[in-house]
Amino acid sequence: MTLRLGDLAPNFQAETTEGKIDFYEYLGDGWGVLFSHPADYTPVCTTELGTVAKLKDEFAKRNTKVMALSVDGLESHKGWISDINETQQTEVNFPIIADEDKKISQLYDMIHPNSNENFTVRSVFVIGNDKKIKLIITYPASTGRNFDELLRVIDSLQLTANYSVATPANWKKGEDVVIAPAIKNEDIPTKFPKGHKVIKPYLRTTPQPDL
Repeated sequence: MTLRLGDLAPNFQAETTEGKIDFYEYLGDGWGVLFSHPADYTPVCTTELGTVAKLKDEFAKRNTKVMALSVDGLESHKGWISDINETQQTEVNFPIIADEDKKISQLYDMIHPNSNENFTVRSVFVIGNDKKIKLIITYPASTGRNFDELLRVIDSLQLTANYSVATPANWKKGEDVVIAPAIKNEDIPTKFPKGHKVIKPYLRTTPQPDL
C-alpha cells in the first residue's frame, strides 16, 4: 500500500511495550508521529529513541504523541529499552510496536525490498488531528533522523492549518511567514493586523499570526 500526503492514516491495533493499543484511540484528538526503525539493539536507533524520549515535553506542547515500530518482538523491545535508558541517560516514555508479522510495516509501506527485504527503513509519518497524513520522510538505515526538524515541521503544519500562510525556507517558530497567494492585497490588513511587507506581488510576508 502506497500512502501519500492527505491520505487518511490507516488505523491499526498493535501489541506494544505499553500494552495493546488502538492507534486512533492513542492519538485521540491530537497529532501523532509514527516512526519505524530497522531493528532492536542497533546503534543509530538507540540514539534516536533516546532523543525522542528526551523531547517528550516538546511533543506534548504541540499536542503530539509519538509511537515507534520495529519488526522485533516485545521481549526484545523491553530488553533494548534498558540499554537505551542506560546509554542515553533517559527513560523511554512512549510505546514501541512489536510488528513481528510485518502487517503494520506493510500497511504503511515501511519495507523497501531494494534497501532490505526483511527490515523497515527509517520511515516517519506525521499525522494531523484529522487523522490525515501531513508529512512522510524516509531515511536510509545508515542516517539518523533530525527530530528537531520534525518539531519544526509540526510547528509549520499546525500554524498553516489554522492561518492562510506558508512558512519559508529554514523558518523557525517566531519568524515571519508568507501570506498565501489566494489572499487579496486589500484583505491583508484585516487578516493580518500585525502588518506586512510586499517583497514582490507574489511574495508578501507578515509576522507569525498566532504569537
